[in-house]
Amino acid sequence: MEILEGIGIGVLVLLAALAILFGRRALVARGGGTVQIYLRLSTMVDGRGWSPGFARFAREELRWYRMFSFAIRPRRVLARRGLAVVDRRCPEAGELLILPEDWVILCCTSYRAPVEIAMAPSTVTGFLSWLEAAPPGTVTRSLAM
Repeated sequence: MEILEGIGIGVLVLLAALAILFGRRALVARGGGTVQIYLRLSTMVDGRGWSPGFARFAREELRWYRMFSFAIRPRRVLARRGLAVVDRRCPEAGELLILPEDWVILCCTSYRAPVEIAMAPSTVTGFLSWLEAAPPGTVTRSLAM
């Protein structure tokens, strides 16, 4: 009987964790403007370091949240001011294990550090529109697409 109780408690904890993950995503997304993107957190090994997540456009910032995290705060915040797209490319051999083949990788620079973002082609259009729609006087550059 103790084994069944242990299994039941384990299943209950697993279901609670899943409910928290989905509830967190719903809480962040309720304001609208969320998209699925991958962010490259580490460039130590070619083709590796990609982490799935979703981002929310919030006025002058792109707030990126890890997909499988319990944190309410974003993992990375990219300010529109100072963010520039330097290069655009398709996923390479090692990256195709994680990223969908039709996605686009944008190599960007920011005040903080260079950053690589992977997203669906339709999301790229929205991202570039958001980036170029900066208020007057803001310096942003993007690669001609």
